[in-house]
Amino acid sequence: MKKARFFLISSMVIFGTLGLFVRHIPVSSGELALCRAVLAAILIGVYLLGSGSKIHFADIRKEVPLLLLSGISMGINWIFLFEAYKYTTVSIATLSYYFAPVLVTAVCPFLFREKLTKRQLLCFCMSTLGVIMIIGVSSFEHSGTNLLGILFGLGAAVFYAAVILLNKFIRNVTGIHRTFLQFIAAIIVLIPYVFMTSGLHLERLSGIGWMNLFIVGLFHTGITYCMYFSSLKELPGQEAAILSYIDPFVAVVVSVVFLGESITAFQIVGGILILGFAILNEK
Repeated sequence: MKKARFFLISSMVIFGTLGLFVRHIPVSSGELALCRAVLAAILIGVYLLGSGSKIHFADIRKEVPLLLLSGISMGINWIFLFEAYKYTTVSIATLSYYFAPVLVTAVCPFLFREKLTKRQLLCFCMSTLGVIMIIGVSSFEHSGTNLLGILFGLGAAVFYAAVILLNKFIRNVTGIHRTFLQFIAAIIVLIPYVFMTSGLHLERLSGIGWMNLFIVGLFHTGITYCMYFSSLKELPGQEAAILSYIDPFVAVVVSVVFLGESITAFQIVGGILILGFAILNEK
C-alpha cells in the first residue's frame, strides 16, 4: 500500500511538471502528441517483450473497439491540452482541464443509472462557477487569447472525461496492457491527423528541444503512466481520486514560480472552487 501511494503521489507530481517541458518543444500540438505516444509505446513495448508479458487478443477482442475509442480520446485530449498551454498559462490550462471529474459526475447518472446526490449536484454547480470565474477574468485579456486557451483546456477535459468513462466499460484488459493498447490506438488516429494538418517538422528541434521531447515521451508518459496505473490497482478509488489533485496544485506552482506566469486572485478562487468541490465530490 505504501509503495502504491508513493507511486501515485510521484506520478501526480511528475504530471504537474508537464507544462514546464512542453513549453520548450517548438512543434505543433499534434506532432507533440504523436511523438509522445510513439515514444511511450516503444518503451512499454520493449518492456513487455523483455518481461515476456503477452497480450491475449482472443480474450479481449470484444473490448478492442472500446480500447480504440479510449486511445483516440486520449490522443485528442493531449492535442487540446497542448493547445491550451500555447494560449494561456499552464496553471489556468490545468485548472480548466481538471473540470473533467466534474463532467464524469454529471454524465454517470445517464450512463450507469447512478443517482445524483444533493452533494454531487452542489459540487457540480460550484465547480462550474469556478470555471466561470476563471473565464470571466481571462475573456477580457489579451484579445481573447486566454479565453481560447481555457476553451482548449475545457475541450481536453471533455476528452479526458471520455477516457475515464470508456475505461469503466473495459474489464478484461488491465494495467500496462491497457495503457500500451491505448497508446497504439492514439498513434493510429494521430498519424493521419498530423500529416493532414501540420506535418512533421522535428528538424526544428534543438538539442534542448529533443531532450525535453524525450523526457515528455519516455518519462512523463511511458514510465509515469505505468506508475500511475499500477498504483490504481492497489489503492482505494476515493484515496486515488483525492491524491490526483496533487497534479493541478504542482502545475500552478510550476506556472507561477518557474515559468513566471501570472494568475489573478479571482482565478485562484475559481481554481479553488473547481478543485475543492471536485475533491469533496470524491468523499
